[in-house]
Parts: sequence; C-alpha cells; structure tokens
Amino acid sequence: MGQGDKLELSTTPSDLNVLQEKGFILEKIIGEGSYAKVFKATQMIDETRHCILACKVIDTAQAPGDYLSKFLPRELDVLIRVNHPHIVNVSHIFQRRAKYFIFLRFAENGDLLDFLSQHGAVPENQSRLWMRQILSGMQYIHSMNVAHRDLKCENILITANYNVKITDFGFARNVRQRDRDILSETYCGSLSYAAPEVLKGVPYLPKMADMWSIGIILYTMLNKALPFNETSVKKLYEKQIMRKWRFRTNIVNQLSTECKEQVTALMEPDPKGRPTATAIVAGPWIGMDAKLAKLTFLEESLLKQAEEEAHMKEKDNYVESEVERIAELRRKGRGKEGLKVLKTSEGTYEKSQSVLNHKHK
Repeated sequence: MGQGDKLELSTTPSDLNVLQEKGFILEKIIGEGSYAKVFKATQMIDETRHCILACKVIDTAQAPGDYLSKFLPRELDVLIRVNHPHIVNVSHIFQRRAKYFIFLRFAENGDLLDFLSQHGAVPENQSRLWMRQILSGMQYIHSMNVAHRDLKCENILITANYNVKITDFGFARNVRQRDRDILSETYCGSLSYAAPEVLKGVPYLPKMADMWSIGIILYTMLNKALPFNETSVKKLYEKQIMRKWRFRTNIVNQLSTECKEQVTALMEPDPKGRPTATAIVAGPWIGMDAKLAKLTFLEESLLKQAEEEAHMKEKDNYVESEVERIAELRRKGRGKEGLKVLKTSEGTYEKSQSVLNHKHK
C-alpha cells in the first residue's frame, strides 16, 4: 500500500460525515507523527461565520500499548483541563471508535523554528516578549503540577498577531503525588533540548528539566542556532556539564548583560540551581520592560485557579491513576457509533486581547 493510501485510511468517509454534521470539515494534511496526523480544518459556526482550526487525529488502532496506557491518557487529561492564553486553545475533543479528533487553534504563522528559518534571529526586545508569554504558560502548567517534557522551538506556535502559544502535550504528565514531587525516568523530548540529567538517565525533576529546555529555546531565538551541535549523547552531556557553549559573535555585543545572564542561569547543569518560570518573570531581564513585569488580570486569575485545584488534589490525598483514567475514557466511548464529546468550549481566550501582544515590540 502506498503512502497516499495510508493517508486516506486514517479518516474514513463515515468519520468525515459525522464530523461534518457537527460543523467540522477536515481539509489537507499539514503534519504527521507516529500515531497522529494533523489536518487543516474549518468549523462552520453558522451560515455566515466560520473559523480555521487544526485537527489532530490520533488513531489508537495503530498505537503500541505503552502509548495507549500511559502517554495518550496523560495528554487527553491535560488538554481537557488546560485553558490559558499562551497555551494552544483546544476547543473540542471528540472520540469515535478507535480515533480521537482534537480541534485546536490554527497557528497562522507556523512554529518558532519556521519563523527563525524565514526571518532570522529574533531581536532581544521581541525575544523578551515571546519568552514572557512562554513563561506565563509554563507558570500556569507547573502550578497545575504538570510538566511538559517536550519543549522545543517546533512546539511554540505563532498566531496571526504574533503571539506565541505552547503546544504538543504528548509527553506531559502530572508531577506531584501525596505532597511529594514525582521523579521522571522516561527519556522524553529532543536530544538538542534535553537537560543533562535527562541525558544521564537518572531520575529527574521534570519541571526543572522543562526550564533547561526553555533556556535552549531562548538561546536559539536570539542566535538562530542551537547552543550545542552534538549528535552523540555522551559528547553533548560533557559539553552541557562543562558549560561549553557561547553566544554567536555577531549578536553577543547586541545583547544586554541581563539577557546573557538569563540564558546562562537557565542553562545551569545543576537542576536545583535553575530559576523557576515565576522567578524569571519577577527577575531583572523581564523587568527591563515594565509592562511585562506584572501578570495581567487574566493570567493572575488563571494561575490562582490552577494553584487552588492543585492544592485541593493534594489535600484530598489525590492519587493520579492513569489506569482509571484510560478506563474512564474508554467507557465514555464504548458502543458509540457517533461522536463522543470529551471536551467542548468556545475559545474563551481567543476573543480576549491579551495585554501581551505584538504592540509591545
């Protein structure tokens, strides 16, 4: 069977009909992963209004056991719960038989990697704004006690008005249980963005590994290059530990001392020495733009909500049982020929103009 046939089989005509009844039309494939395809899609809101979305179609019939029992329930759980202006907006999640259809905000300007290839390095002021938006999203998910574990330039999307949003929660997981931080042992993410403790293969604190990846994203934004160019895990680890990286000569003199110190602090080999998202937002580099130093009202209230929910779960001695979650998801979908709705929301934050937008360049 050719590649074209395989693409056709990923969504059957009856899948397409059922989605169309709900007002969703799948168009062309714009991305492809191991068990998922991403389509450009249109949602018909009424006769006169429609919006462009991306739709991630996950076909569980082709996926291995550990993905089904561990990674997929975690991803769905996080996507059902998150709602933040700098995390990609998931408006609807449907299940039909073995497939999940996840409708999310379409990024008109592609991802950060595309942007760097087309436009070159990002000037410090714009990098500060984008990093502040990324940190806002990270503060929120870390407050929920969720770690992303796959942060990289490809997972930072850029919207039509040049705001950034974090996407792809395929490796995300809950990182606290019974008042204790859970150490991760899974090697997740991309080699170039992986923290030294992840490469070393020792149990690691996932939130602090996220902060290393944010340091790599910031460096890459400013330099239009990765700090390390090693394909060997051993050599890469040695360079990370020895701090063997430097800013590109053509930009080093254009960057403020605060900016260089911020990158250096994030690329700290000792995870406990790295700053948290909250500390960076309150720190000197972000503070160089007074408008960015304070959380917006929306960010404040979402953060408070995330912290309260996390606190309630801990107080109730909440134990995350992924087995129970996947069983619940399966129960919801069992025996349904039509679409089972797992999430529906009308993009609350798409309409709200975030204070952190392109105007503050």
